[in-house]
Amino acid sequence: MPHIISRFCAAFAAASLLTVSAVQAGEADYAFELVETVYSVSDNAVLTLRLTDLRSQQPVEGAIIFATRVDMEPDGMAMMTSQITALPVETLGEYRFATDLSMEGNWQISVAAKVQGEAETVQARIVIEVQE
Repeated sequence: MPHIISRFCAAFAAASLLTVSAVQAGEADYAFELVETVYSVSDNAVLTLRLTDLRSQQPVEGAIIFATRVDMEPDGMAMMTSQITALPVETLGEYRFATDLSMEGNWQISVAAKVQGEAETVQARIVIEVQE
C-alpha cells in the first residue's frame, strides 16, 4: 500500500509541474517589434510588426489584433493621432498596418493582441521615428 501512495504522490507532483509551466506562459513570453523603425513622412505608410514567441524565438501567426493606435505621445502630443487600418498578412508572424504619418517626429504605435491558447493579452507600445 505505501508504494501505491508514493507512486500516486509522484504522479500528482509531476502533473502539477506540467500544469504550472503551461499556466506560466503569458504576455512576457511574446514581443512585438517593428520590422523598420525609421519612416518618411507619408500619407500611406505601411508599418509591419513582427510577433515573436520569446521562448522559441519563432514567429507567432494567427494572433487576433483587437486594439491599435498611432499617435505622437513620445513628443508630448498624445492627441495627435492617425487612423490605422490592418492590411492582409503577407508573411506569417508579421502584421501590417496602413497609416498616415503626417509630420516628422516620434510617433508611437500601440497594439494589443490575443495569442491562441494564452489567457493574457500581449501589448506593446513602440516608437517610430518619422523623418522628412
